[in-house]
Amino acid sequence: MELSIIILNYNHKNLLKNCLKSLQEASIKSSYELIITDNGSNDQSQEFLSQLKKGNSEIKVIFNSKNLGYSRANNQAIKLAQGKYILILNPDIIVFPQSIDKLKEFLQENSQVGVVGPQLLNPDKSIQYSCCRFPNLLTPLLRRTFLGCRPWFKKELGHYLMFDFDHQQTREVDWLIGASLMIKKEVFEKVGLFDERYFAYFEDVDFCRRVREAGFKVIYFPQTQMIHFHQRLSADGSFIHSLFSKATWIHIKSALKYFWKWRKNKKVL
Repeated sequence: MELSIIILNYNHKNLLKNCLKSLQEASIKSSYELIITDNGSNDQSQEFLSQLKKGNSEIKVIFNSKNLGYSRANNQAIKLAQGKYILILNPDIIVFPQSIDKLKEFLQENSQVGVVGPQLLNPDKSIQYSCCRFPNLLTPLLRRTFLGCRPWFKKELGHYLMFDFDHQQTREVDWLIGASLMIKKEVFEKVGLFDERYFAYFEDVDFCRRVREAGFKVIYFPQTQMIHFHQRLSADGSFIHSLFSKATWIHIKSALKYFWKWRKNKKVL
């Protein structure tokens, strides 16, 4: 088995259907398996997946009775994966023909690369900024408050989001958002799975940092593209509104866990 495609779903039945349709139409040349984990959805996703599984024995489905979070649920699927390469995919992704094969070929041809991600596009085909520099303690504050709009702070935030480079160029980066990541299985074997202390947010930052610490490269690869229906749930609406958002506080907790975990690394703070 060359490739394992892992999709984690939580109450995104319609987006999941579109994602699966795009996979079917992508004419993937590599031999692959599909593993879908449902995190206790209550939008009839589990009923849809039960029917899907009946019609295709090659699809593996994990049904969780509750939302276990991004790291733990993805790890469930990774432990079952047989592929040499593992594609972590959000259900709100639309893949294009050849996009998955190109990611796999890039990993095959570059022994030092452990993680590669495509150029993500918004639904209107504009570029979505999906690669970043590692955050510092100021970054979450700038992203969640009006301070990010102030001239100096805006420049600092732009540096974090890598506005200063041509996003049509392939390059090594600090980290990639976890919506679409292709990872060599040997990388998981060397650095471990996603850290389950993160329920959501910062697990991708943490994982990419561990990958780089282990001597592998993390690469942004715009020669292949995918559409991402991105929703920043932790930053919905105004700042005052976000203070009462469950997602915001999950994000804050994850940020604190990340900075505490890496506190001895001077580059982090």
